[in-house]
Order: sequence, then C-alpha cells, then structure tokens
Amino acid sequence: MKKAVIAAGALLSAGMIVRRHRLPRFSYPKEWEERGLPENIRVSKNGSRPECSLPVCRPDFSAARPDKLLVTWFGHSSVLLHIGGRSILIDPMFSRRSSPVQFAGPERFSHPSVTVSELPHIDAVLLTHDHYDHLDKGTVKALAAKAERFIVSRGVERHLLRWGVEAGRITPLRWWESAAVGGTEITCTPSRHFSGRGLTDQNTVQWCSFVLREGSRSVFISGDGSIGAHFDEIGKRFGGFDLALMECGQYNHSWHYSHLYPEESVSAAKRVGARLAMPVHWGAFVLSNHGWDDPPERFCAEAERQGLEVITPRLCETVCIGDPPRTDRWWRKYSKNGKEETL
Repeated sequence: MKKAVIAAGALLSAGMIVRRHRLPRFSYPKEWEERGLPENIRVSKNGSRPECSLPVCRPDFSAARPDKLLVTWFGHSSVLLHIGGRSILIDPMFSRRSSPVQFAGPERFSHPSVTVSELPHIDAVLLTHDHYDHLDKGTVKALAAKAERFIVSRGVERHLLRWGVEAGRITPLRWWESAAVGGTEITCTPSRHFSGRGLTDQNTVQWCSFVLREGSRSVFISGDGSIGAHFDEIGKRFGGFDLALMECGQYNHSWHYSHLYPEESVSAAKRVGARLAMPVHWGAFVLSNHGWDDPPERFCAEAERQGLEVITPRLCETVCIGDPPRTDRWWRKYSKNGKEETL
C-alpha cells in the first residue's frame, strides 16, 4: 500500500511538472480574419532563383546621424535601421542556408557584402518569430558579442537563452507591449502567421510585427503574415508611418493565410497609414515557387496603381529616407547571364 501511494505521488509530481512546463499556444483572432485575394497571378516568366548573381552594394554605415532615418537591406527580411542615432537590426539572417543545419536546406542565391563582425554597434536586435529564415542560430550567436539588447516576440527568448544570450539582455513582448531603446519606443504589434522550428513546437512562440517611434519619425515592420484586420487596428493606434517594411515574397496559394501576395502587401501598407513602403522577404532564398522577381515587380505595379510611394534599394545599399526615393526596377537587368558585383 505504501509503495502504491509513493508511486501515485511520483506520477502526480511528474504530471505537475509536465503541466507547469506546458507551453502556451498562440493563434490569430478569428474576428480579424479576412479571405484576401482569390488567386495568385504570376507575372514573372523567370524561375524561382535568378540565372545570375544579383548586384550587391557596400553599405554606408558612416552616413548614420541622429537626425537621419537610414535603411540598409541585406536580403530577405534582414534590415538595419538607423533611427534617432541608434542602430536597430531586424530579423538578421547572415547564414548560407535557412535550415537547422548548414549542409542541407534552402541556400542563399545572394550574399550580404558584410559579415556580422563588420556591422556597426547594434543597440537592439528585433526578432519577429522563430522560423529559420528569421531566427538564425549562427547569426544570433555572432551578434551576442555585438548587440546590446534583443527585443523579441514572446517565446523567442527560449531559443536565445539556449544559445548563450544573457537573460538580462532579452526583452520578450506580447502584442501591444512596448520597450524603449534610448528615445526609440518599440511596440510589438499583431500579425497573422504561425511559428515553430519542428513538429512538436508549432505555435508555441508568438509571431509579430513591430512599430518603431522616435520623436516625429515612425516605422512599421510587417514581419511575416497574411491579410487581416490587424492592419487597420495598427493604423488606428499608430498610423502615419514614414516607412513601412512590407513582406511580399515566399507566398503560395496553398499557404495564403500565412503570407501576403504583393498586391495585398501594398494594401496593408496603405491600411496602416504608410507614406512610403519597401518590399522585403525576397532576394535571397527560394522558399516558394513564384518567380524570383515576381514580388518586387507586382508590388511596384500595385503601388503605382494605388498611389503609394515605394523605395527599392539594391542589396546592402544604404538609403536615407527623405532623399529622392530610389525607385528604379534594377532587378530587370539581372534575369540572365551576369556576375555578382559589389557596387
């Protein structure tokens, strides 16, 4: 009898431990769900990766000034913002492959012209969710010695702690929670996506977009995710953005409610109140079957139709928001027979 009681107690204790460590499950509010466009219309005749290497610039980190808003795009969703004299790095992914291992998985077709060690001092790294193309172990471990803080969507901190980032340098946020980096307010805002790095951890990490505000300047970072009424809510609370970094690639009809078609991306930028938009989530990896240049081509065409101003910087090019926008469709020159060049 005593052994049975002890065994029952052990089972109960084990069950309590399991319950105590059970991870939350996140979901998108049903009242915000929208159907979006009925079909995906391919425009490009090119394959899913370019036939030649794309042009890669040298970033101009020396141009950073407290009174300037600068943006440098490293491909896919990796962007460095200089705002209010601070450097904010978004979803950095500098590894060769978007994969749990570096000997297999989606391989880059463009490469940043700088390494993590060549980046300037980073005041904060923003991480929207834990998919491999946004949260890269090798990049995060390299940034651990360079970045002051990591501001992450709730649950991402578990990965960073395992990789050796000190808990005191990590700030996890739920939707609508904010943190300050000097005079820059960073707010975690909703998106319609999903999370997980394996079969057993699906949706146990929250996914998000971000809003940055510094004085009179503001930036919206869409993160990954599909169309929904959260864009209207963000627009009501924070609208009037100087710049919106909008996901517009790696879409597919089969997972339409995880990513935006380029036309939807333009509409979403308008709904949050962006005055200027920049297409991201393209130009580095093949994670879907659309033409590699379909995202910017369709995005720019729809932006022109809707009257939204757009910038389309080259890879690793540093652009100052407020200067005459760089709007040439440079990708059209690199559909055949070329070599990667550093400009």
